[in-house]
Amino acid sequence: MNYINKVMLVGRCGQEPDLKYFESGAVKASISIAVRPPYRSEQALWFDLVAWGNQAEVIGNYVRKGTQIAITGEFGFDRWADKNSGTMRQKPVITINAIELLGSPRKEESTSTSVTNETQAVANANF
Repeated sequence: MNYINKVMLVGRCGQEPDLKYFESGAVKASISIAVRPPYRSEQALWFDLVAWGNQAEVIGNYVRKGTQIAITGEFGFDRWADKNSGTMRQKPVITINAIELLGSPRKEESTSTSVTNETQAVANANF
């Protein structure tokens, strides 16, 4: 093994997932999560996450703003050219390798959007 690039986070989703479908048939989900340090007085840390394929579908179907999730993934960067200046930009992003749904959003929801045991098993699978 030449290197290790593994990130493990537990936090709450900060927005509704953004799903993109490509002509190739690929699907990508983008979300951000807030991870609160053990001392509530500290500021939450925010992380941008992306998932592809089956995991993106699980996120699109079952993750909502406020849903608590656990992920393992790899740290990397999104890179793009600024439209106005042409300058190369980058931001840190974590590509999800595995996701576990830990609970539904904090606010009360109808039972139709709650996570079932079957859904939990699907979300825990490594695709």
